[in-house]
Amino acid sequence: MNLLALDATQVLIRVVPLLVPIVGSIALFGFLAVATWADSRRKEREAFFRHELLKKLAENPSSNADQVMQLLRQEETDRMERMRNGIRLGGWVTLGAGIGVMVLIAQLVRVSGLWAVGAIPALVGAALLLHTFSMVRRAAPNR
Repeated sequence: MNLLALDATQVLIRVVPLLVPIVGSIALFGFLAVATWADSRRKEREAFFRHELLKKLAENPSSNADQVMQLLRQEETDRMERMRNGIRLGGWVTLGAGIGVMVLIAQLVRVSGLWAVGAIPALVGAALLLHTFSMVRRAAPNR
């Protein structure tokens, strides 16, 4: 009995470290699959409801048409603003990561000029920020 317990312990010691990355990979890819599926379903529902709204609007034009069109334009403006804010956030994060890499390399490795490696992500972040600040906000045309 003691010999079996010893073998089981050795098997667990050898197998458990292999199971951690396997289970982690399955969990990660499972989550990504469910998240992608849920996002596509949300987009599908939004497209369906927008199509129904436009179909009803085309069938029965009334005084509400201007309000509905204004709502659709506002949704498009909000979507563009969210995209712009996302790019801006990515720029700030990349800029911060580049500065962090510069400081880290400058402190760890005392080779002259090696810290400039961090300038690559910092400049990418700066370019993203400049892009978002130079984007022209489109005003909804008045009709």
